[in-house]
Amino acid sequence: MTEINQTDEWMALEQHWAEVEPLQMRDLFQQGPERAEQMSIRQCGIMLDYSKNRITTRSMNLLLALAQAVDVDGWRRRMFSGERLNITENRAVLHVALRNRSNHPVWFDGEDVMPGINAVLQKMEVFSEAVRSGEWKGYTGKPISNVVNIGIGGSNLGPLMVCEALKSYQKPGLNMHFVSNVDGSHIIDTLAGLDPETTLFIIASKTFTTQETLTNAHTARQWLLDELHDEQAVAHHFVAVSTNAEKVSEFGIDTANMFEFWDWVGGRYSLWSAVGLPIAIAVGMQSYYELLQGAHDMDEHFLHADLSENMPVIMALLGIWYVDFAKAHTHAILPYDQYLRYLPDYLQQADMESNGKRVTRFGRPVDYPTGPVIWGSAGTDGQHAYYQLIHQGTQLIPCDFIVPVNSQNETGDHHEKLFANCLAQSEALMRGKTRTEVREDMQQAGLEPEQIVDLLPHRIFPGNRPSNTLLLDKITPSRLGSLIALYEHKIFVQGIIWRVNSFDQWGVELGKQLAGVILPELMDELQVSPHDSSTRGLITYFHRHRKR
Repeated sequence: MTEINQTDEWMALEQHWAEVEPLQMRDLFQQGPERAEQMSIRQCGIMLDYSKNRITTRSMNLLLALAQAVDVDGWRRRMFSGERLNITENRAVLHVALRNRSNHPVWFDGEDVMPGINAVLQKMEVFSEAVRSGEWKGYTGKPISNVVNIGIGGSNLGPLMVCEALKSYQKPGLNMHFVSNVDGSHIIDTLAGLDPETTLFIIASKTFTTQETLTNAHTARQWLLDELHDEQAVAHHFVAVSTNAEKVSEFGIDTANMFEFWDWVGGRYSLWSAVGLPIAIAVGMQSYYELLQGAHDMDEHFLHADLSENMPVIMALLGIWYVDFAKAHTHAILPYDQYLRYLPDYLQQADMESNGKRVTRFGRPVDYPTGPVIWGSAGTDGQHAYYQLIHQGTQLIPCDFIVPVNSQNETGDHHEKLFANCLAQSEALMRGKTRTEVREDMQQAGLEPEQIVDLLPHRIFPGNRPSNTLLLDKITPSRLGSLIALYEHKIFVQGIIWRVNSFDQWGVELGKQLAGVILPELMDELQVSPHDSSTRGLITYFHRHRKR
């Protein structure tokens, strides 16, 4: 098979970038008054304006030809049909089935998975309502007022992000906490001030062997027993999201309170599964169903819409354009909504764990860039931190601005100012400020000619910096579901074009293996395996300075 960067479609894009690179977006807007309308898509309550990109109509046509050449249409159908796309682990990729609110059959190995999914959803509904209503009692008969989710990776980032994003939908008096870091400070600080009699722990680990999660879980268990002094209390205050009934039972959790999910649910897609139990408890099962519905709506759009009018496909192709042809190394996610402040962290895992790969699905090294570095934070804080580099630095950094038209907390003119800042940044990145405009500004301000000469280079903004703007009518459960699914499918399409397996994460494993070797050496001062001089010296330093 011809490598993707040796295809006619790829080489046409390389040639086209040389033609587009010198173009100025300012000029493109002046030449095409209808540009914004032509380069906008509205779907699932989201409006994507991608007109502030360094593209022409021909650019999009060439990118779409690339998508057709790699059969994006066929691949999306293969994912939804339950084919084992995760070839290195021989697994299907069926997170879309978890939010299949149409409830049509989804077949995997000759079995419809929907009855099992619906059974887990029903179990989540019963349990979450019991906690929310106060029917579920702790060991001493008190209702639950604090829920602590203990997990890591997707078992933490997904529920954390969604619970925070939907904070205004949460039940008053029911507080959600999340522990992931094996650093003892995380669990200790979280437990400080909590009452064991009214605290419920959710342990999220598919195998129930994850080192970080189980370490924190056992610390929480001991904290509970130090106060309640009865092993029977564990079953009243701990539930599990896992597939390992034996380990769950050994921990002291009643397996009737174990919530199942399947090996075709990747960790970074697991918030749609029982891993979303904290979300259901926080906002109620009806809102959780709305979250699933929003994702399902985007799934239907992605599966059926023509590639040229397909929001995830368009975003994916723009990312390919910058990573592989403009040689951009990073991509900024900039949500102008305080409750979306964990979205960049969530998308870091979703994108970088999926497409941060150096070999193709066929095991051959790639010689073109794949996944970019994903980063960002909530606006407007970023404007006073790293936007300087985006505007005037030497790197090209494509940006996604995400902002709701309506706030979850309307007060005064806060939201108008927030929205104005978001639009101003995208416009400033596109327009920049020319030498002539800077000179005129300084002359009008009354600066002396010699001051103007000195300051002029520092005040010029090159502009021509690309961005997408995504407007949501409001951050509701449904809209949030659509937004998350939009990015999931964008990442999937990019993986297909790069010909990588977006659904494994072998790069996570090596560090885990080596940590397993080093840990006993730190605990017992043993040198049971050879190390490089740096690692050996660091272990020695640890022992010399460790205060036991």
